[in-house]
Amino acid sequence: MASFEPRVAPSFEPRVALGPRILFLCTGNSCRSQMAEGWARALINDRIEAHSAGTNPQGLHPLAVRAMAEVGVDISHHLSKRPETIGGQFDVVVTVCDAARESCPVFAGARVLSASFDDPPHLAKGAANVDEAMPHFRRVRDEIRSFIEQLPAVLATMPAPTTIKSQP
Repeated sequence: MASFEPRVAPSFEPRVALGPRILFLCTGNSCRSQMAEGWARALINDRIEAHSAGTNPQGLHPLAVRAMAEVGVDISHHLSKRPETIGGQFDVVVTVCDAARESCPVFAGARVLSASFDDPPHLAKGAANVDEAMPHFRRVRDEIRSFIEQLPAVLATMPAPTTIKSQP
């Protein structure tokens, strides 16, 4: 399969939204977290402020862009970045892969939600061409959409983060 040119963000300007500030966190910020951010902005942008980042950004995967474009969601302008590039505090951190869940940095005051999805680039490693690779990207894209559609209800039932007060 052909290699791709990673696009890495030098900086990022946050958006203002009415709801909680959510970070979709993955390892590479190349596919799953980008899809989650794209779906969140397309489906529930009026209820949350969506961002994505990676613990070790690898660049936006072109087949993730293609899969999302097939359903009318443009993520071609997204850039791969680390959480600190975005800046500010998050209300919720959603890890979208097991590796990010296991190595998730501490985000003060944020609730953490784990939602693990298969890694399309990993699943497509043996693909002889793009046509063989795309079903993996489409399946995960659709699973992430379903998760994002349910996210507002999940957030409504999550307990608030606990604050530990120091003793005098």
